Amino acid sequence: MAAKTGAAETGRADFETIAVNSITTESSMKISHIHSQIVQLPVDEPLAGGPAAPGTTRDFVALTIGTDAGIEGIGVTFFGGALTDALKAAVDALGALTLGEDPLRIEAIVAKLRAAAGTSGPGGIFTLALSAIDIALWDIKGKALNLPLSKLVGGHRERVPTYASGALMRQFPLDHIVKAGPRLVAGGFKQMKTQLALPGDTNPEREVERIRLLRDAIGPEIDLMCDINQRWDVRQAISIGKRLEEYHLFWLEDVTAHDDYQGLARVAAALDTPVAGGEYVYGIAPFRQMLEARSVDVVMIDLVRAGGITQWLKIAGMAEAYNLPVVSHLIPEIHVHLIAAIPHGLTVEYMPWSAKLYEEVALPVKGELVVPDKPGLGLRFDKTALKRYGVAY
Repeated sequence: MAAKTGAAETGRADFETIAVNSITTESSMKISHIHSQIVQLPVDEPLAGGPAAPGTTRDFVALTIGTDAGIEGIGVTFFGGALTDALKAAVDALGALTLGEDPLRIEAIVAKLRAAAGTSGPGGIFTLALSAIDIALWDIKGKALNLPLSKLVGGHRERVPTYASGALMRQFPLDHIVKAGPRLVAGGFKQMKTQLALPGDTNPEREVERIRLLRDAIGPEIDLMCDINQRWDVRQAISIGKRLEEYHLFWLEDVTAHDDYQGLARVAAALDTPVAGGEYVYGIAPFRQMLEARSVDVVMIDLVRAGGITQWLKIAGMAEAYNLPVVSHLIPEIHVHLIAAIPHGLTVEYMPWSAKLYEEVALPVKGELVVPDKPGLGLRFDKTALKRYGVAY
């Protein structure tokens, strides 16, 4: 027995030595440099040829974090609008605080940045800037461990459903909408999203008629979602929502103010149509309030408003505890990994506003996205695009 115990102890010691050496080797990597750039991509609607205002742009902040091991990670953030310069400055300021840190200790870096930011969080520009850094750190981790992000954080499946978004916007004329829907179907999409709360002189009859005509155009088998973008009050949401039920919407999204948790819960309880929400929420704590109030049936998580991949996964975990599905908001190039990683990931919003940032992205095929199998995010910035659309300083 003594010999066996000794052998066991020796084996355990050898294992612990290997583990310690592995950790020491990983921890020797340090962040050596960062670089951020504003990229102004032209506004277009590539899915069904929708109208676009000439000269308008969507402004992103593209971030690269480098290490002394030669591994680089990339991240992205946006929603800066007129404050995009300030968002870039926030990314640079927070990024400078990561220099010399071990990029694999993501939670430690996030904690350091939160402490350094003082009371400027937890939402707003601070969270948007933090997200770019967090995303880049996960890209580094995936590359260091030679694993795609989807497998690194769960690996539930290798392909996911996706829905067309941005092609059926409220400002587009009705005659375009009823033609664009069938084009999306012909392109292989089995799910698509439109919008209500129409601009100009609208009324409930016009709102309902728009959905009726679109449903007639695409047929009964297509999943049709509808986004309100917080433009209705609770009474409108219930009244118009009930009139829309015969058209079998897959969900109604952001029907009223995102932080009116009790009002959202009233709508969700009154309608047979599932209510989706969450894209306007910053950080993880408000999602707890939303879930406890039973405000939504479908949890939508925005990667940059959540605080990056680290916080996205925590929110998804809360949703799973409430037995609710999770869907993404924008950035399908990264969200494909996250929705595929979890067992309750429902579908990826395919709104390719950020696609031009990258050399190659996953494209929808028969209404699905295949998860990239390259390490990390599986993405590389397109240097030509960054040079063409980048803002010089």
